[in-house]
Amino acid sequence: MLFDFHTHTFLSDGVLLPIELIRRAIHNGYTALAIADHSGGSLMERVLKEVTGDCDLAAKEWDFPAIPAVELTHVPPSAIAPLARRAKEFGAKIVVVHGETVVEPVPPGTNRAAVECEDVDILAHPGFITPEEVKIAVTRGIYLEVTCRQGHCLTNGYVAKLAIEHGAMMLVNTDTHSPGDLLTEHLARTVALGAGIPESEIETVLVRNPIRLLEKIGISIG
Repeated sequence: MLFDFHTHTFLSDGVLLPIELIRRAIHNGYTALAIADHSGGSLMERVLKEVTGDCDLAAKEWDFPAIPAVELTHVPPSAIAPLARRAKEFGAKIVVVHGETVVEPVPPGTNRAAVECEDVDILAHPGFITPEEVKIAVTRGIYLEVTCRQGHCLTNGYVAKLAIEHGAMMLVNTDTHSPGDLLTEHLARTVALGAGIPESEIETVLVRNPIRLLEKIGISIG
């Protein structure tokens, strides 16, 4: 089973149409895919409308769970909660927040605002997230991302270590921007093991946690 909740199309900075990204994910053997194009407040409604159209088409014609989502990116921390709420109102099933990666100038306080927000589902590449923020993520049921993305992945080991210590839920996501970024079973397993996730926890991170997130939004995987 392959799950990926953080991918991009040319509606933000990826290179594929939403429907082509979905088709390529199916070809790679994906079980479910979320399309989470970058968003602030200005383009959110339009992007979600367009992504949702292709997700609905894939569900109808290919019986494939493609999920409309957004990634709130470089927004002021104080805006995360209202924007996450608006994203859900516009049809986002999953809200990802672009965390405080060490390779981009993300506003300080983003991680904290994300884990405190009831409408956020995933904190992506959270960099040097603090133990306190990880504990809040646990209480909120927010997933922490272990990422395949170059640069963002530099702190995977740190994130995984804190998540394991405090019982936070993790997901392996690609942050796909082009076809070559998409997951394979080998890549997903390699990234998880490379982050220091024990062999005994691999199935939880790669399969059980994704299924739990899908169930949260009303999607059942048979």
